[in-house]
Amino acid sequence: MYRDLTKGNITKTLLLFVLPMIAGNLLQQFYNIADTLIVGRFLGRDALAAVGSAYTLMTFLTSALLGLSMGAGALFSLYQGRGDKHRLRLAVLHAFGLIAAITLLLNAAAYLLLPQILRLLQVPGEVYPLMQEYLLVIFAGIAATFLYNFFACLLRAVGNSATPLVFLGVSAVLNILLDLLFILVFPWGVGGAAFATVLSQYLSALGLMCYTLFRCRDLLPTRKELHWNKGILKEIYSLSILTCVQQSVMNFGILMIQGLVNSFGPVVMAAFSAAVKIDSFAYMPVQDFGNAFSTFVAQNYGAGQQERIRQGIKSSVGLTLGFCAVVSTAVVVFARPLMLLFTPAQETEMLAVGVNYLRVVGLFYWGIGCLFLLYGLFRAVKRPGVSVVLTIISLGLRVALAYLFAPVAGVVGIWAAIPIGWVAADITGLLYYQKLSRGGTLMERA
Repeated sequence: MYRDLTKGNITKTLLLFVLPMIAGNLLQQFYNIADTLIVGRFLGRDALAAVGSAYTLMTFLTSALLGLSMGAGALFSLYQGRGDKHRLRLAVLHAFGLIAAITLLLNAAAYLLLPQILRLLQVPGEVYPLMQEYLLVIFAGIAATFLYNFFACLLRAVGNSATPLVFLGVSAVLNILLDLLFILVFPWGVGGAAFATVLSQYLSALGLMCYTLFRCRDLLPTRKELHWNKGILKEIYSLSILTCVQQSVMNFGILMIQGLVNSFGPVVMAAFSAAVKIDSFAYMPVQDFGNAFSTFVAQNYGAGQQERIRQGIKSSVGLTLGFCAVVSTAVVVFARPLMLLFTPAQETEMLAVGVNYLRVVGLFYWGIGCLFLLYGLFRAVKRPGVSVVLTIISLGLRVALAYLFAPVAGVVGIWAAIPIGWVAADITGLLYYQKLSRGGTLMERA
């Protein structure tokens, strides 16, 4: 049921662990693409702009929950590597309570502040009512996002990356079927697309939770362990909160970019929505690989396997750069056919904007690939603050340059700012890694 990442051939172990994660996210991205395609083709440009902009907002809101779960997952992996099941179960108890409480507060704030959020995003008048309708429904799925990500991170932390794939796959297929039902059969518009997403989210979340409760009892606290432990809570807080900050800063920067894009009108909004889905699909595997690499490092860090970590770093960098080279070539060469999947040929302006985005950003996927590895490495060795710094550099520079370049170069300036931020963060992270390695402090166990 659980894969031990502290033993066996490193490259093979990493690939076998990450492949189910990639497959699961591919299914999720297929759903996102299908959702975008259905909305864009059958509900029109304004609906596509509304759903695409709402997707960016939801990614930002739920990034806090994902960051908390990822931070907790790193601690779970450390205890798994040490073979300390008692502290692992205590960590699960404390992390669940902490993240559940934050989820409730976040959900309440999202509903209370919806008008202010829409104004902050500079949503055009023709898109405003559609986006509001979509968000009023989609916010109901925030709790499901927490449940799925928490239990998925728990299972992956102990080496089980296959089970979350099963529940995500069923959810993705159901989501597409419900999209078709609620949009084409029942004319519910963007609200129907939101209902389809929320129902599917709860299916995967509750299914995965029940699986863990009934099949993975060894990971859950016993009655005697149902008490607060300040030491465990402090460890959860130090890892999870900083990882949460890192994820939130990253997605807040993306949200700021979305607001700038929105100021260029519905055509650019719609083109950006479609291009970002292609973009996310293209580099998603290296993001998953960064998360798998983090689990690998954390388990070996807990087990004191320093040399195995060093070998894993070399192997992971080679795999990541090779994959990014292939994907970058494909996206740059086939940018127009990819955009035509979402954009009618007669929408020439929207098509041109999307193709331009893909060709500018697609050349630099190696930058984001290396950045995901750095995030995973520093999170796993209990230095999540470094990941926060790298995120601030990447997104802060990206946002600042986008707002600086846009008045002069238009949307091309926004696109160009993205890889500049990636590369600047990569250089900073690499220099810090070399400094720690020379000093012999990177692998010191806390």
